[in-house]
Formats: sequence, C-alpha cells, structure tokens
Amino acid sequence: MCETLKNNYQICEEIGRGRFGTISRCFSPIKNDFFACKSVDKNLLTDPTDRECLQNEAKIMSLLSPHPNIVEIFDVYDTEDSLDMVLELCEQNTLYDRLIESNGGFSEAISASVMKQLLTAIAHCHRFSIVHRDIKPDNILFDEMDRVKLADFGSAVWVAEEGTVSGLVGTPYYAAPEVVMGRDYNEKVDVWSAGVVLYAMLAGFPPFYGETVEEIFEAVIRGNLRFPPKVFRNVSPEAKDLLRKMICRDVSRRFSAEQALSKYLRFFLRFLG
Repeated sequence: MCETLKNNYQICEEIGRGRFGTISRCFSPIKNDFFACKSVDKNLLTDPTDRECLQNEAKIMSLLSPHPNIVEIFDVYDTEDSLDMVLELCEQNTLYDRLIESNGGFSEAISASVMKQLLTAIAHCHRFSIVHRDIKPDNILFDEMDRVKLADFGSAVWVAEEGTVSGLVGTPYYAAPEVVMGRDYNEKVDVWSAGVVLYAMLAGFPPFYGETVEEIFEAVIRGNLRFPPKVFRNVSPEAKDLLRKMICRDVSRRFSAEQALSKYLRFFLRFLG
C-alpha cells in the first residue's frame, strides 16, 4: 500500500481478501465519505498473465465509470510493488449471500429486477468491446440503495470488433460451453453466465452441476437445460423463454445483452413498472 494513498485516505478495517491482496474500507477527509480500497501486492504475481489482468482491471474500470450498475473507480495508485484502487463502497452481502439466505431462490419479480440491472451493466461493457468473463453471484454487489453493482473486472478483456478471445477463465458453474471446450469466444459468454445467474435466482440452484469440476464441465458442454415442474411451476413462460435464449449452446442463436433487454422489455416492465 503506497504512502500517497495513506496521505489521501484513512485506511480502516479489512472487509475482503483475495489471492493477491485485500479490500479495506477507507475514508476520505476531503470528500467526507467512505470508499473501498483494493490493494494488490505485485510481488505475489509471478504469472505475466496475472500482471496483465491487474493492469487491465484498473484501465477497464476507468473506461466504464461511471455507470449506475457497475462499481465505480475513483483513484488508482500504481507503484513498483503494489496497485491500489479506490472503489465505490458497496454492501458486504453479495447476490451469492442473498441466494444462500433465500433458501430456495427469489421471486420472479426480484429476479427480473436484478437481471434487468445486470444486463444493463453487461450491455454497457459490450458497447466498449469489453468482456467481463466472470459473471457470477459473488461478483454482483448492491449499494446502499439496493442497486445492482457489477464488480471484479480482474478477468475482463478487450475484444476487437467482430473478434474473439481465448482462455479458460471464469467459474465452472457459470462458464459457457465454448469456454470450457477451449474454443475462441466472443462477448456472448457473459450472456450465458447471466442466464445461469437468472436460473439460479429462480430455482435456488444452477442448471448444470456435478460433484467435481470435470462433472460440472461435462454438464455445461451437454447444455441440457431443464425446468423441473416442482421448482418452476410458478415461473412464467416469458422467464423460461428468456432463459432458453440466454443459455443457448448455439452462439449464433444466443441473445446479446442488448437483445435480451429489448426483446423482453415487457417482461421486465411487468414487474418493475
């Protein structure tokens, strides 16, 4: 953690920890407000890819900010030994925490509200040719007004127009089949992942699962999307249809984030007014 940061912010308690660093609450006397400080020790980054992702994370977040559904970045302090990012402070309970507490998933109304905001954030990323690559409940936060905030751009990457990227990145349950199979892929991997998040919100569990990572990958590749009647009996046909369009193995037929928002606007507005 660099001295310039400490001169501008009062570092408070640690609120999170990752492989390469920590997240602490901090206070700015000048702005009279609290923020989150993500501090990464560069000495722990032995892989050149990890170093590149770290540098890209700050640049990508700066490019995307401000947006109402993406965690905002305010300051970056980059030294030889560390990189510190001052970010918008969100509630500590993630969407994952809320799913666990729900003990069976959310109502369709709550799911629609979260998904509309998430797709809005993803569409914003894609307009800048940025693929998040790790959309999952753990990376979906909420601010004090309960607005969705997409976080953690450590795996995000730029993709050239009509281009593709590669690399096995993301989390097994939420990774798209083309990622799992080692193929090149485009921004629609984020839409697949968001679809899995929507399914998990409605059902209380993901659509593809297994006892091991290998079994999960096999289920993802098969892509056999099912709607158990006992679980989905109160879920509307529109919601199921949206899931089919997002969790679609055929990338050419899979909806973009913009398509999902526009084609199912009535579905979202039915709940949101």
